[in-house]
Amino acid sequence: MNKVRLGIIGIGNIGTLHSKIIIESKIEDIELSAVADTDEKRRAWAAEYFGAGFPIYKDGNELISKGGLDAVLIAVPHYQHPQLAIDAFSEGLHVLCEKPAGVYTKQVRQMNDAAKKSGKVFAMMFNQRTNSRYIKMRELVTGGTLGEIIRTSWIITNWYRTEAYYTSGGWRGTWDGEGGGVLLNQSPHQLDMFQWICGMPNKVRAFCHNGKWHKIQVEDDVTSYFEYPNGATGTFITSTGETPGTNRFEISLEKGKIVNDGGDNITLYRLETNMRDFCKSSPDPYNCPACTVETPNIENVNPQHEGVIRSFAANILRGEPLVAEGYEGINALVLSNAMHLSSWLDKTIDIPFDEDLFLSELNKRRNL
Repeated sequence: MNKVRLGIIGIGNIGTLHSKIIIESKIEDIELSAVADTDEKRRAWAAEYFGAGFPIYKDGNELISKGGLDAVLIAVPHYQHPQLAIDAFSEGLHVLCEKPAGVYTKQVRQMNDAAKKSGKVFAMMFNQRTNSRYIKMRELVTGGTLGEIIRTSWIITNWYRTEAYYTSGGWRGTWDGEGGGVLLNQSPHQLDMFQWICGMPNKVRAFCHNGKWHKIQVEDDVTSYFEYPNGATGTFITSTGETPGTNRFEISLEKGKIVNDGGDNITLYRLETNMRDFCKSSPDPYNCPACTVETPNIENVNPQHEGVIRSFAANILRGEPLVAEGYEGINALVLSNAMHLSSWLDKTIDIPFDEDLFLSELNKRRNL
């Protein structure tokens, strides 16, 4: 195989972006060979954009079953992600799936099992993992020189959306169409980053406000509190209803603090002494460990979606590393499911949680 013959399922906003990246960026390892969409207007756009004779199908199953492909990129509404991936694996195709992995973890586990049985390449479109500042933050946290995490905090409220956004598609802003709001649509990248850099919490308490700022069924304002196995705590705050918004990610550790305020650089506050040890040994009740402030050297590289697509093809052809394994997509969904369940039941949720209970509670809201 010299090139990966790729089909894109769903050519709405994000699927169109992916198709243009492949063609206009001239990704040499991929040949875009087919697209599919249930919307006649999007198929008409595709016919004009790709030209006469280009294969365009009415839905993903038709594209998958026609053959002649090596892989698919799934970019459709959330509920459809796992089943289309399962269908593609059953036909021997590699899969690159848009975020989120799905709406509920029970279905995503089935997708992960199908991927393992198929032996095919499975990747997730977590394009923020190509961002050099997050890569550096992960290196600093996992490298061990700063000690264990004490507190995590991410305020990500620069997702402001108008009513027109939610009325632009009938599936948006509904439990049955979208499966959630800001946690399922805008913030999966940050939830993935949160667990990728800081690890998974074991307890979640969340307050998800549905339709607080918009005429929608689902959450558009969330405040949550995490507890980690080592005793660390964290907060995650997100909204589509405020502007100007904030994007501030802060990680406090025993020997320092890492801060990113949404820019290209991060600030590292490095302590001379472990703060826990200093607390026990210092005779001065008001003293603090000596601290230096650094701006770590960060390679200004952020290929985003293009980087994920390139790595997907390179992994298929040459075994090069993926940006994000598809199996890891469930982690961000575990967090958002736990946050929803906590808010619905008005209590702290342990991770792992009862996935059947979550699905039952979700279906109550889908059937409203």
